[in-house]
Amino acid sequence: MVLACRPPLHVGTLQLGSQLNGDNTIGRNTTRFKPDDRVFAAVLTDATGSSTITARWVYNGMMVGEESRKVSYKGAGATAFEFKSASAFPVGDYKVDILVDGQPVQSREFRVE
Repeated sequence: MVLACRPPLHVGTLQLGSQLNGDNTIGRNTTRFKPDDRVFAAVLTDATGSSTITARWVYNGMMVGEESRKVSYKGAGATAFEFKSASAFPVGDYKVDILVDGQPVQSREFRVE
């Protein structure tokens, strides 16, 4: 018996914003947030595949959060992550790194002000 494996996913776009659409894409793209905003990252993949996608959240050079999802898509797909804080986010520079199957593929810097 042969099991068909899907190829790894290819990330086309990384979106950041404070609103998430129903299809896991960002409703309003931005890289500037207020301390009490919600912060979402949407990883858009452009072809059929199966992978583990990880979002690593970095503040002042230190990893402050990480979340992984095993996903499989037929055709293009969108995987959303939310950066959470117990209270308001400290003002400063942040970054989200996106990894596919443990390999870094994209990153985006953003600011809380």
